[in-house]
Amino acid sequence: PQYTRGTVTAFAPFDARADAEALRKAMKGMGTDEETVLTVLTTRNNAQRQEIASAFKTLFGRDLMDDLKSELTGKFETLMVSLMRPAYIFDAHALKHAIKGAGTNEKVLTEILASRTPAEVQNIKQVYQQEYEADLEDKITGETSGHFQRLLVVLLQANRDPDVGVDEALVEQDAQVLFRAGELKWGTDEEKFITILGTRSISHLRRVFDKYMTISGFQIEETIDRETSGDLEKLLLAVVKCIRSVPAYFAETLYYSMKGAGTDDDTLIRVMVSRSEIDLLDIRREFRKNFAKSLYQMIQKDTSGDYRKALLLLCGGDDD
Repeated sequence: PQYTRGTVTAFAPFDARADAEALRKAMKGMGTDEETVLTVLTTRNNAQRQEIASAFKTLFGRDLMDDLKSELTGKFETLMVSLMRPAYIFDAHALKHAIKGAGTNEKVLTEILASRTPAEVQNIKQVYQQEYEADLEDKITGETSGHFQRLLVVLLQANRDPDVGVDEALVEQDAQVLFRAGELKWGTDEEKFITILGTRSISHLRRVFDKYMTISGFQIEETIDRETSGDLEKLLLAVVKCIRSVPAYFAETLYYSMKGAGTDDDTLIRVMVSRSEIDLLDIRREFRKNFAKSLYQMIQKDTSGDYRKALLLLCGGDDD
């Protein structure tokens, strides 16, 4: 699909060789000119960055990703390397690292599988198989359990109903089923939540949430919050938020990655890079609306150095 709500678009006039030469010069010899590196990489889109990497190898016989890793450090390095990762592999790579070795990063599984479209999920599964010669579903089921695992598997099927007209009778029925499964029961019937939230169409579920509120007097999020806990709760909430609005979900994700003591830089980087060509303008708008400050201001306050400069360029402007 042609995304038009990103902050990063194709740079023109674009000259891959000139960019490759500028990057080589910036990293050659003693010390690195970080300013050049960050300016080039944040103002070209991912497709152009891949062309730069290819020109870099052609001209110098060197791997641009390797050079960035050896010349840069810390969060700034992570951000630049993330920008260089080909877009098609970005999510598969993030998932691979979330289920690698000791301990699983449930936050990453939740964020990606709750927010991506069925077509994107199908693509992630294919890329995962090609790149890592492994089945993503097998890997995820091997590292997760319980209802959390079941909902991830449902989302991985990428079989959500298409958005074609809404059947009000089914809306009423689903809302009643969720009400009985949650508010009216000792111990929640999680399976009903998993099936309905994981398979119904987006427009249908938005109506179900309205109807649920009418029937119960609660937002569905409040019920999930009260009746479930742990990883399942976080995943159910992420799914509900993404059904309501993906940009609002990411605005909140970014806000909490920076709020309070310490910054969750991995999340900040992952969201800024992965949404920069898709809907970061919408995310910025939701951020401003919901958190009484702009994303730009929060990044400015919460980060520093070249890392901050690069993030602010990706952010693409303030909203005040």
